[in-house]
Amino acid sequence: MAGPKFDVSDDKGKAAFNGFMGAKSYVEGWSFSPLDVEWYQKFDAIPDAQKYPHAYRWFIHIAALQGIRGLSMSPPVAAAASAPAPAAKKGADASAADDDDFDVFGDDDDADDEPKESRADMLARLKSEAEARAASKEKKQRTLVSVEIKPWDVEQDLMALWKKITTEVTQDGLKWGENCTLADVAYGIKKICTTFVMGANNSADEVEEKILGMEDEVQSFEIISMSVL
Repeated sequence: MAGPKFDVSDDKGKAAFNGFMGAKSYVEGWSFSPLDVEWYQKFDAIPDAQKYPHAYRWFIHIAALQGIRGLSMSPPVAAAASAPAPAAKKGADASAADDDDFDVFGDDDDADDEPKESRADMLARLKSEAEARAASKEKKQRTLVSVEIKPWDVEQDLMALWKKITTEVTQDGLKWGENCTLADVAYGIKKICTTFVMGANNSADEVEEKILGMEDEVQSFEIISMSVL
């Protein structure tokens, strides 16, 4: 994946990452993504809040999004093995408490008998879920594209040309606008102004290639704007 090029296993890398996160809530973009999970896994301990305040803020935030509770009040998961065992429940036998595993993720006591997910498995699952959410969001994304198509001369029937384009230049998921407008260019020549909506799997380049392929009728094709809906 893309992202910053820091080695957060040493102080220099942590300092660089801290600076990178100075004005950011996520490693990339404006929402939680698989890249945040990937970088979260690179840290072997919670960043020092005094030395690396931005990295610390991001780390705690990403941990919370992954369901890891109470992390800011306790050592990181990597250090849990060396932490003292929690106090035994009131009224429980002390020797039985020694045998209990430390529940680093804060699960309820009544779930002790259920199989526990390892940290590595949990992070892999969360990363997979984040990737699935990102893919689903991208799949649903629609883009409105405004285009202009210029003919060769004033004698051409532009409405017939527009109808031909919208009929022959098609893709699954691509939808042309219901109508078009004709705008003056020069010397009596007009151009077709129209729009189409495309999904993440559609290609504006392919649309352009097919329209320019009508070389006897089309002089030029230009994308004026693209807006995510």
